[in-house]
Amino acid sequence: MTYFKASWSALGATLLVAACGGGDGGPLGTQNTNPARGALMQNPPPRITALTAADFTASLQASPSGQGLQQLAGTPVCGVDVQYIKYGTVGGAGEATDASGALMVPTGSDAKCTGARPIVLYAHGTTITKRYNLADFTDNTNPAYSEALLLAAMYAAQGYIVVAPNYAGYDSSSLSYHPYLNADQQSKEMIDILAAAKTALPTLMSPTTASAKLFITGYSQGGFVAMATHRAMQAAGIPVTASAPMSGPYALAALNDAVFYGNVNAGSTIFTPMITTSFQKAYGNLYTSPSDIYEAAYATGIETLIPGSYDFTTIVSSGKLPQLALFSNTPPAPAFASITPPTGTGATDALFAMGFGLSNLIKNSVRLSYLMDAMANPDGVVPAFTNGAAAVNPQNPLRIAAKKNDLRGWTPQVPVLLCAGSGDPTVFYSLDTGLMAALWAPQVAAHLVTVLDVDSPVTGATDPFAAAKVGFANAKAATAAAAGANAASAVTAAYHGGLVPPYCNAAARGFFSQF
Repeated sequence: MTYFKASWSALGATLLVAACGGGDGGPLGTQNTNPARGALMQNPPPRITALTAADFTASLQASPSGQGLQQLAGTPVCGVDVQYIKYGTVGGAGEATDASGALMVPTGSDAKCTGARPIVLYAHGTTITKRYNLADFTDNTNPAYSEALLLAAMYAAQGYIVVAPNYAGYDSSSLSYHPYLNADQQSKEMIDILAAAKTALPTLMSPTTASAKLFITGYSQGGFVAMATHRAMQAAGIPVTASAPMSGPYALAALNDAVFYGNVNAGSTIFTPMITTSFQKAYGNLYTSPSDIYEAAYATGIETLIPGSYDFTTIVSSGKLPQLALFSNTPPAPAFASITPPTGTGATDALFAMGFGLSNLIKNSVRLSYLMDAMANPDGVVPAFTNGAAAVNPQNPLRIAAKKNDLRGWTPQVPVLLCAGSGDPTVFYSLDTGLMAALWAPQVAAHLVTVLDVDSPVTGATDPFAAAKVGFANAKAATAAAAGANAASAVTAAYHGGLVPPYCNAAARGFFSQF
């Protein structure tokens, strides 16, 4: 649910996924200033980058981080052309809007680069900077450079067409907010950019044909988006070959309940206003004024804060959001003293305690109202497992909205890989990946659903994910060793955003290659 910063100490590589700038660029094509859903605003779309396989290889070899990426992704077999596409879509309330994204196509004469190519539809993780643009990886000072480079090296340079939205509300989109974790909107937008990309393919400077194979993947927020998109496409009868959601908050209502019960996840002071604004814009009933939810120090301007001009560091240093304290360390009522913060949770005591403080973001009255409803109308997982389902009849507006966007209650009909790390402090494994695996136990037994915990031992010589597990273990050990006495906190800080993403992406590509 957060941005990812992949610090591959064992590989000598670092990726940081946040945001970057970029405009239309390139020659002008046919302009569409009032696009319908899935319609291109400029056809053909401008080509931003064109690299041969040799150029791309040389570029990767020129830096330690590039060498590490090449070691993981493999030497580029294909060249890569990157197009900047703008298309019509909708906002969280169904309003017409526009958005932008990247279309990467493989080029070259190798058999993997020619003919009809499979599509990888990719959803990125949380970023708070509006300038985010995956179509630009030519300028390494831009924060989105590394994620775009990862997509190009991992997928496009190995023969896949990559279609990746920046999301409504980012880059050049005219939407004034981002519909964060809105399952309906985000799945519609993925379908819309896919339609726009397919329209663009034959018009490109290197015309490309898509095969019938469609793979869907994404990390963190993007893992949620990938699963929501697979569910929506299945319901609409749109063929999907396979999907690989990675470390996503699939059981969103359960995760939100866990947070309010005191199990505050890393990054919660960023995620909470993004979720709250998104659901307020979609449903209009979470509050009358932001000051109903947030403490006075943070309420003014919070609806337009994210996405905006700040990054993850400056938004805290500027005082716009607290770094850690989501809730007050004063219990909202005496009955909740034992979970303000919770104790007796083992290694997570310290993590949860950091979510409480004096300069907190969320009002105690809001937490109290939420908890009273959670107790009266409990989720089937939190605070104790009963049936695994979302609450039947929640009354709190935030809980109602979270239930609307919870991804429990559907069953995939084509292969799915669920990849995550069991020690994740941001998107809790047991509440999301582990829970979906349990709910899909028959599909796991039938090998339709495959579950990968990269933070688990290799099971033997035939373990298909041995390389991902070993790579993760080596990177985790290197992170700990480099931090010395601060090893535990360094691993916690790097875990979700840095250690897991590269190995889950490598596993996803390997999984897709079977089909």
